Amino acid sequence: MTWSFGDFQIDPERFLLTCRDVPVRLEPQVLSLLIHLIRNRDHMVTKDEIVAAVWQGEAVSDASISSRIRSARQAVGDDGERQTVICTVHGRGFRFVPEVTTCSSGHAASQAPAQIPSGRPGGRPSIAVLPFQQLGMLPELAILGDAIPHEIIEALSRLRWLAVIARGSTFRLRQVATDLDLVSTALAARYILSGVIECPARTIAVTLELTDSSSREIIWAERLATPVDDVGDLRTRIVAQLVSALESHIPYNEARIARLSDPAGLDAWANYHIGLGHLYRFTAADNAMAQLCFERAVKADFQLARAHAGLSFTSFLEAFLRLSPDPASAARNARRHAERALELDPLDPFANFTMGRTFWLSNDPEIAADWLARATALNPNYAQGFYASAFTAMLTGNATAVFGALDTSLHLSPLDPLLYGIHGVRAQMLIQQEDHEAAAGWADRAATTPGAHFLIAMIALVANGLAGRHEKAGRWRQKVRRLQPDATSEHYFAAFPTREATSRARIATELRRQGF
Repeated sequence: MTWSFGDFQIDPERFLLTCRDVPVRLEPQVLSLLIHLIRNRDHMVTKDEIVAAVWQGEAVSDASISSRIRSARQAVGDDGERQTVICTVHGRGFRFVPEVTTCSSGHAASQAPAQIPSGRPGGRPSIAVLPFQQLGMLPELAILGDAIPHEIIEALSRLRWLAVIARGSTFRLRQVATDLDLVSTALAARYILSGVIECPARTIAVTLELTDSSSREIIWAERLATPVDDVGDLRTRIVAQLVSALESHIPYNEARIARLSDPAGLDAWANYHIGLGHLYRFTAADNAMAQLCFERAVKADFQLARAHAGLSFTSFLEAFLRLSPDPASAARNARRHAERALELDPLDPFANFTMGRTFWLSNDPEIAADWLARATALNPNYAQGFYASAFTAMLTGNATAVFGALDTSLHLSPLDPLLYGIHGVRAQMLIQQEDHEAAAGWADRAATTPGAHFLIAMIALVANGLAGRHEKAGRWRQKVRRLQPDATSEHYFAAFPTREATSRARIATELRRQGF
């Protein structure tokens, strides 16, 4: 639904004011004020009502209210003398004067340029990547201010869960790139990535900021620098670290906002992001909650491939962690949901990732490797894809592939929610190489990482026992029994069906010695 008066249109869902189809620059509080006055145009609106609607009840001065009223009037061609749009009822409040025509969102879409919705919650998150502001750049390096954002746009376009505003639109705002209010209004992007590039003392330094356009909060920032001669390496690092950061920070922010909304009004993407938040806690209760959120997402939009992939992930955890009394059924469900996700979007790296991991459950690492290679080909900055590839290579004893993929994964996402798995796979490969002391060190790191489950504690138990660190092995034995009282060696080898016979025998012997 949109409202029209005179030459103006307001779309409250897209949070946008246009004049003859041209976006009007407005501060968020000013636009919120206008929307509230129009929504309540059938009666006078008091100052207290405005404070409650625009400032959420926070204490504000009369001067602040007057400032926002003045800005709203200027935006719609009104002023304090004529008051043909916003009329002051002295000592009491304000009224919206003009006649307003209401039309459907479909009609509005035909009257205004197509833009990605920015309402909360609503639809797939969108991002605008702006050309970098340049400070003291050498003339021969000035092109980097455009080249690096262009590379970022190309990389982000591989992320199927994120809508990326085209370069042709974002780069048109070069002259006003520092005015985020204007940028967010013009592009209707939910997130804005801005940057500053400078060249002090023969180095290149780039400062990046990711801003939530609704709240104007900076939700992530980073500064990277390198000597001028290594500018190629800097460009690669910027893209890799940025993609990894967005994979975690935007979904977390989306979930945080969605939790503050009415659950009954959440759309498919909002439910999906809340589900992700529960998914990576790796407990039975959180996995069940994640499954519920993904089911709600599918119900809201059956074509959302990511929600089906999420259901594959939760079913995988039910089988892998023995959260279900019927692991075989859970494994079949993991495959079924992954297949549906791929039917809907075969180019989604997450869908390919979930399909690959289902073949761990059927002890088919060669098939798993093909799907996981496809996931990292679709998104070369997919940290979890490289971790899963390392796990698969560990099952077949390919140490070179294991350590290479783990290093890549850790470089891309040093704080990944699957970090315990990254360290755990390294420990298991070191066990196969009979470097038990090093394996124990990495296993300890894995088992003390947030999210680590009982199988990771079993790796630490085995590695420490084989290294002769019996006291620490005893502590990990107690931890395993506390996390999973019925844990057995069968659970261990069902989760980690390694092919190397000698190390399997050593592990089995150590588990028996520890009472498993």
